[in-house]
Amino acid sequence: MPLNAEAYNAFFHANYPDSMKLVPTILCGGAGSRLWPVSRELHPKPFIRLADGQSLLQKAFLRGGTLPTVSEVLTVTNRELFFKTEDDFREVNKAGLATSFILEPFGRNTAAAIAAAALQVAGAHGSDTLLLALPADHLIADWNAFAAAVANAVDIAATGKLVTFGITPETPETGYGYIEADGNTVLRFVEKPTLDKAVEYLESGRYLWNSGMFCFTANAMLQEMATHCPDILTATKVCMESSRTAEGDGFTHIELDPKTFALVPSNSIDYAVLERSDKVAVVPCSIGWSDIGSWTALGDLSPPDADGNRIEGQALLHDVKDCYIQSRERIVGAVGIDNLVIIDTPDAILVADKQRTQDVKHLYAQLKTQGHDAHRLHRTVNRPWGTYTVLEEGPRFKIKRIVVKPGASLSLQMHHHRSEHWIVVSGLAKVINGETELFVAINQSTYIPAGHRHRLENPGIIDLVMIEVQSGEYLGEDDIVRYEDVYGRR
Repeated sequence: MPLNAEAYNAFFHANYPDSMKLVPTILCGGAGSRLWPVSRELHPKPFIRLADGQSLLQKAFLRGGTLPTVSEVLTVTNRELFFKTEDDFREVNKAGLATSFILEPFGRNTAAAIAAAALQVAGAHGSDTLLLALPADHLIADWNAFAAAVANAVDIAATGKLVTFGITPETPETGYGYIEADGNTVLRFVEKPTLDKAVEYLESGRYLWNSGMFCFTANAMLQEMATHCPDILTATKVCMESSRTAEGDGFTHIELDPKTFALVPSNSIDYAVLERSDKVAVVPCSIGWSDIGSWTALGDLSPPDADGNRIEGQALLHDVKDCYIQSRERIVGAVGIDNLVIIDTPDAILVADKQRTQDVKHLYAQLKTQGHDAHRLHRTVNRPWGTYTVLEEGPRFKIKRIVVKPGASLSLQMHHHRSEHWIVVSGLAKVINGETELFVAINQSTYIPAGHRHRLENPGIIDLVMIEVQSGEYLGEDDIVRYEDVYGRR
């Protein structure tokens, strides 16, 4: 939905003074299990692109970043997702908002993330600054209603309350937690119910879906954490104090120290604070909210044809009804089927009954147990300098298509077990190969023997595209020794 700046300003300026700061805080992570094979560990749900070309993460950035009085967006995410997140933000950050990041070495659930965010905001902007915590993987259709709900939450949060957003339920959903409420007063939090209980909750009119979105001042959250989960708060403080911080024009990056972060207890903010605190309030709202928790939910975003089929990409159908088919690169042919989900990606295909899409996570778990890369990576992998795509691989060889952004470079590195042939097909490459520095143009190539230090750089103004042929006894991505790296990777 298009932004309505006038409506936003009217809502906000009627509720709090211009001097009060609001920092949208995006929580970006997840395992990528429920929407496999499109989502993976290093390409989780927030990065999935919808039909309009925007990712869920980009939509979260725009929802928070376009609210009045906002001049900075803070994101808590995994260190491995940082450059991917920056790329997504760069596409939509037309206003040039400041972007700050807290980078986790691994997940410690939402309580640790909220604690780190509240500590950072209190230190940078003052303890009375408001945080608006937004999961990166949710979809909100009605942005004006969202703005009204945030304005209401800000008004309540300014009094020292921890405010959660409760979604007015439309169906007896068993996949969400519930909040029993009386107006803005939270009576209790309820776990995901059985269908009978969900029907009862819907009919009573007293229950709301727990959206996982919150609004609070930094001081209010830190005080409640000191009361209800002091171990998490104290351990997070220690970690923040021992972590590396980089600051520049319009950005702050805090890379959490792995050793001290490992000592932070893992718990959700709901269990650690909200279900124990007597300072929690709720804002009931109808904002077109969904957490896109299954392929069925994602498929419902596409318009159906006359037979109830929802198609994204290319599909040939004969006697097919009520199916959702997504195929970005290949044609899918289907005959005589109904009520199925078919998701085609370059390295994996999912076929599932529509009523069983919540069980996709079991396939993800099997892949993870087997150590198969398909739970973690796509064939095309994002790197801070660009992308690489595995075109073909077999015993002792692997062929990649490598794209390097203009002005970007790979690390100065060495491989013990493989040699590499580089063939440039577009752009110009600047190469360090052992003691030699050379330029490699279109239709030219160079050979990197195993054990040679080497670096690839794009000195041009267009993408550098090249084919890399690896050969050797071991071709894993962990066979790399980095000597210099502008991106701070080890």
